[in-house]
Amino acid sequence: MIIAFSVSPSGNPRPDGPAAQSRPGDGSVHDAVAAAVKVVRGSGLPHRTSSMFTEIEGEWDEVMGVVKQAVEAVAPFGSRISLVLKADIRPGHTGELDGKLERLEAALKDQ
Repeated sequence: MIIAFSVSPSGNPRPDGPAAQSRPGDGSVHDAVAAAVKVVRGSGLPHRTSSMFTEIEGEWDEVMGVVKQAVEAVAPFGSRISLVLKADIRPGHTGELDGKLERLEAALKDQ
């Protein structure tokens, strides 16, 4: 399966959290997102991060476990957490993180 997810904090940072002392005035959440992406990269699972989502591929339990850990990594940055998930559940298929893009590019080339 592939999960595309976005996680970000909102509300006031926890008093003991990493964002409590210095929070940019522009509303940026890059430090919190970096904490989540660090979890994903440390998972060893195939992944890709873009400007709005991180995609991760693996079995259900391992992927959802990484998403949970990413949410926990963001928690100290705010009093609330927003999580958006989109899943492509296709049993028996692996390598789809790149495979889907390869098929798209091939289709575009054929048109």
